[in-house]
Amino acid sequence: MSRGEVLDVAVVGAGFAGLGAALRLARRGRERFVVLERADDVGGTWRDNTYPGVACDVPSHLYSFSFAPDPGWSRVFAPGSEVQRYLRERAREVADHVRLGCEVLDAVWDADAEHWALTTSTGPVRARVLVLAAGRLTEPRIPDVPGLGEFGGPVVHTSRWDHGLDLTGLRVGVVGTGASAVQVVPELAGRAAHVDVFQRSAAWIVPRGDRAFSPAERAGFAASPETAQRLREETFADMERGLAARRLDPAALEALRRRASEHLRAQVPDPVLRAALTPDYEVGCKRVLLSDEFYPALQRPDVRLVPSAVRSAGPGSVTTADGRRHALDVLVLATGFHSTVQPYAARVTGRDGRTLAQAWEGGMVSHASTVVHGFPNLFVLDGPNASLGHNSAVHVIESQVGYLLGALDHLAVAGGPLEVSLPAQRRYTAEVDAMAADSVWLRGGCSSWYVDPRNGRLTLLWPDTASEFRRRNGTFHPAPFS
Repeated sequence: MSRGEVLDVAVVGAGFAGLGAALRLARRGRERFVVLERADDVGGTWRDNTYPGVACDVPSHLYSFSFAPDPGWSRVFAPGSEVQRYLRERAREVADHVRLGCEVLDAVWDADAEHWALTTSTGPVRARVLVLAAGRLTEPRIPDVPGLGEFGGPVVHTSRWDHGLDLTGLRVGVVGTGASAVQVVPELAGRAAHVDVFQRSAAWIVPRGDRAFSPAERAGFAASPETAQRLREETFADMERGLAARRLDPAALEALRRRASEHLRAQVPDPVLRAALTPDYEVGCKRVLLSDEFYPALQRPDVRLVPSAVRSAGPGSVTTADGRRHALDVLVLATGFHSTVQPYAARVTGRDGRTLAQAWEGGMVSHASTVVHGFPNLFVLDGPNASLGHNSAVHVIESQVGYLLGALDHLAVAGGPLEVSLPAQRRYTAEVDAMAADSVWLRGGCSSWYVDPRNGRLTLLWPDTASEFRRRNGTFHPAPFS
């Protein structure tokens, strides 16, 4: 790219969303584009999360691009290394477009030139269209624990795992009992001398039912793409039915609650421990977890559940909210990510000098979960109300990419720039809020990373089916931009 060249599209991020957009752009061959990735490898969250036991909790054949299937998945739920391998292999197709080690420091809309001017760690980039595919789960959330800096021993977040850390003979504390914790705790048990698991609130857990695909099954998927496609469609339809419980359908909610409760009873015979592991909120309010190993791990003699949040830390110990002190050598933070406040938003400046962070200071808003008023020719993938609590995020990503491609087609014919109107954005936000009002995420009696604590809005999840997301938001319509 010459110094004065203006590209058609700049994509920020090379995880599932960024690579999905790049692959579709490359295959149609119309636009000049670049993918800017700050890390030294592609993969996004699957590059960053390499903790012991990391795996996908969506069935493998559904957690992949519909236009780039992989018949070689080893298991129903692929380990993280396989998902990363899949993304690396897909990235080869667009390798000439990807710039690794290129961090976007800021992006400013140039109204006179009608393009985005990006400052990156490797030099300036200009593009008519900016696609933010930076992801929701990128910046680790480090709990605000007084004295944490004085702990003295290793403190590691699950998304920044230190593979040189030898836990042999050490006392390990795991903070959190969410999706990462239920995977990592069974792996740490037996490696460390002792593991304390600090639980602020219990999680609803259902059986995972993972298994390896047999050589015959994998050969069948390779020989007959229709077989793999049929499995994908059946899995998708089955997961779609999971929305009914989240919409508080009584029968569906009771069935999900019973499934989780029976799993707990079957795996935890001790009534005291079982009571400590029983959530005090409705099933589905927080992320429903999948595990067959977590409950058994908690009953090992070298593992202890501490049903109390960490209140403070000091040299070689933490103190929990119940006043007890726990001597430890290592702290593992399975504490999730900054989700409702996206760190990249402060680096993006739209029309009139307003940053995306300022536009979202009252909570993330959008139209079609993809475009934002005040930010011409900007498309946000994996942004406001663009995740699912019951199905595969890849389906949503592909829907948003379809919207993006339609917008590019419109720009090629009608010119631009494209900026969604404020009334259209307000209508869409009100519609999403109305759909969310009677959901378990807002009425289930919990606080979760799906909900913005600043205003109580469900800003992360799409509160309807994945099919409805595609119907409403998978095709570009120009009317809201007038």
